[in-house]
Amino acid sequence: MTFSTDDRPSPADCTTMADVRQGVDALDRLLVAVLAERQRYMEAAARIKADRDAVRDPARIEDVVAKVKAAAREAGLSEAIAEPVWRLLIERCIDHEYAAWDRLRPAG
Repeated sequence: MTFSTDDRPSPADCTTMADVRQGVDALDRLLVAVLAERQRYMEAAARIKADRDAVRDPARIEDVVAKVKAAAREAGLSEAIAEPVWRLLIERCIDHEYAAWDRLRPAG
């Protein structure tokens, strides 16, 4: 799968490091937008889950990682990059979800 935007060359068309950096910077902006949307789903989960103990779900974590590894293989992304990145992403999202859950249900 490739993403086309008007503001970056394809990797095959890069002839300079400026081209490479332009492409990487454009993808970073795209990744930030996608991660922000993922974060909003974590906020929705915090709103929906009635029990704080439901925030961390080890079976779901392993399911997500397995799906990401399969998608990585299909897309040509090294699993050595995908798996640790997603495990860290999941942990940070869980932390964010706990914080959102606590904000929605102040102790007291």
